[in-house]
Amino acid sequence: MLQRPDDIFERFARLGWKGRGGILAALGVFIALGHAPLDWWFASVIGLAVALFLMRSAPDLRTALWHGWALGVGYFGFSLRWIISPFLVDIARDGWMAPFAVVLMAAGFALFWMLAAGITHKVFKGGIIGLALSIVAVEALRSLILTGFPWALLGHVLIPTFLGQAAAVGGPHLLTLIVTLLSASLAMLGVGRVKMGLSSAALTVATAAMFAFVNLATTSVARSLNDGPIVRLIQPNAPQDEKWDIEKRDIFFNRMLEFTGTGEIPDLIVWPESAIPTLLNYADPELELVSEAARGAPLIVGVNRAQGGLYFNSFVLMGRGGAIDAFYDKQHLVPFGEYVPGGDLLHNVGIQGFGSSYGGGFSAGEGIRTINVPGIGPIRPLICYEGIFAEEVGGTETRPRALVLITNDAWFGKDAGPYQHLAQARLRAIEQGLPMVRVANTGVSAMIDPYGKITASINMNTAGFIDAVLPDALPPTPYSKYGDIPVFLLLIVLMSGLFWRKRQF
Repeated sequence: MLQRPDDIFERFARLGWKGRGGILAALGVFIALGHAPLDWWFASVIGLAVALFLMRSAPDLRTALWHGWALGVGYFGFSLRWIISPFLVDIARDGWMAPFAVVLMAAGFALFWMLAAGITHKVFKGGIIGLALSIVAVEALRSLILTGFPWALLGHVLIPTFLGQAAAVGGPHLLTLIVTLLSASLAMLGVGRVKMGLSSAALTVATAAMFAFVNLATTSVARSLNDGPIVRLIQPNAPQDEKWDIEKRDIFFNRMLEFTGTGEIPDLIVWPESAIPTLLNYADPELELVSEAARGAPLIVGVNRAQGGLYFNSFVLMGRGGAIDAFYDKQHLVPFGEYVPGGDLLHNVGIQGFGSSYGGGFSAGEGIRTINVPGIGPIRPLICYEGIFAEEVGGTETRPRALVLITNDAWFGKDAGPYQHLAQARLRAIEQGLPMVRVANTGVSAMIDPYGKITASINMNTAGFIDAVLPDALPPTPYSKYGDIPVFLLLIVLMSGLFWRKRQF
């Protein structure tokens, strides 16, 4: 026999703290099913709606905080489960840290959702819409604070859908706002506010659809894939535990040389991150071989380089004869992966941390953010982790012809990580209205059009290359001009209006 929503809420409220926490953690896992590779976006909307319904009107602050944290632990624990993969590359040495990594990551990021629940209890009287808006606010905060980590944002579940096109107007946080408001509308139906719930749902969908239609209705882009520059994407498929093996690394290098020198000469060739197994300073023999294989075509390659005692993760454009025409050094490094925060300061007081510039870690690059490729035009270079930061991709003095991202997704394992990383690349293309060339050490390498559609790709665990037409760029999108500011202002207006109404919604 079906139970009334109020009966379900009362039974939930009577459970002990472990029972309520377990249910909310399970709902968090259900919400996370909307992310790649499953892409069950409807699970995210429904799961969040149930959570908002159950979490409303917490009797005290401690209960509200516990509810928010438990929901976040389930959500982040499942959506970021791939975080164990880097620790499994050398299981004998690092494997013991894998469980701690996923637990600490989930528990730490869940603090943001705990903060949202606390704000809702203190400011919005535990209301459903107040909690929905607070989640948007803390997800934006998570994207920016302490260098930011905007992975698995709630709005990412809309990337494969029609509504994902709204990101061209408001970026990832607009998508998160759409998801939370849809969920809040369903939750309002559960508390008997049928007219308000239906009206809110209709308004949210209509507004999001309008934003999406505005982007799709742009007609200046050439939809035909028969014309345009030909870009060759090279994927060597080097497992992370073999990539730097001195006995095997030449196998992958020679594989890329073979793919580069095969068939007709393309307009541009792109190799993945850290593709050359030697520091650029000592790589003249390798560069000569690469140049010979390229047969005069410009070639982009990832390589590490040293300068002034510092090390950089670099994106290099090669011309004829192995000449370096331009390079870009990665500017947004991975904390604790490519450097230890405060490592240089520790060095100055005598502590030699691995992640400091002087201890073997990378230093952040400076300077140019566009590179001019002959026959293509200006491009915006991105290296791996940099592709997840929507607010950092735009803002170049010259509008690029394309985004080019090189990455080593072998670190992310073979399950959710690489596919979630790919989804974010699609989102960057939509936001900027630019095609993206994405080349990975192993899957998924892809050509992505400015609507986020994959036009050609190489699957994971596959060695090979593809020649793909570079799609035309769209005119500058609203997001490429104004960034997150309009959505943040909208969020402030909505939260302020809700606060001043002094009513529980």
